[in-house]
Amino acid sequence: MMREWRGVTVGWGVTAAHGAYGHAIDGMIELRSAGARVVPILSDAAQRFDGGGFRAEAWVRRFAEAAGSEPIATVQAAEPLGPERTLDLLVVAPCTGTTLAKIASSIYDTAVLTAVKAMLRNGRPVVLGLATNDGLGLNAANLARLLVARHVYFVPMRQDHPEEKPTSLTAVWDLCLDALAAAREGRQLQPLLLGPEGLARRGA
Repeated sequence: MMREWRGVTVGWGVTAAHGAYGHAIDGMIELRSAGARVVPILSDAAQRFDGGGFRAEAWVRRFAEAAGSEPIATVQAAEPLGPERTLDLLVVAPCTGTTLAKIASSIYDTAVLTAVKAMLRNGRPVVLGLATNDGLGLNAANLARLLVARHVYFVPMRQDHPEEKPTSLTAVWDLCLDALAAAREGRQLQPLLLGPEGLARRGA
């Protein structure tokens, strides 16, 4: 598995799932430490909505600091990513259910989604780290479509609270960089679906 990140430019898309923002910041810092250039890309909601104990503008600053560069924040700013082939790899983490559905439906109306379009146009890998309460609900159809899409990969995932939120899916964040490394090699990191943490066997 590829572990060399020097000279690699990674776009890190962030959509509005505040509970996973800390994981995104940790991932950006780890990639930079490994030698990658990290370009943060923020959805409209990620720039506007407060949550997770911080105002939206504070999160924007934290993403910029973690990545070491100012975020791409508009569709217009993201458009050149395609023709200029700026990114070697794009990760969208956290990826909300709304973003998942829009990618599956070819709707590209935010900076993050425009970056996805640019990567797919250029045949370059897109890695999605889900954080959605609807991954096994109506959005399961969109998940299925993207599981078989070319150049689209996923951070391995699990049901985070199967008893209380049976349709919820979340990426296993500790595997995020491993999933990126696998995507650079053109393969999906396996196993893709992991059991819930702390799940006791019934009848045991």
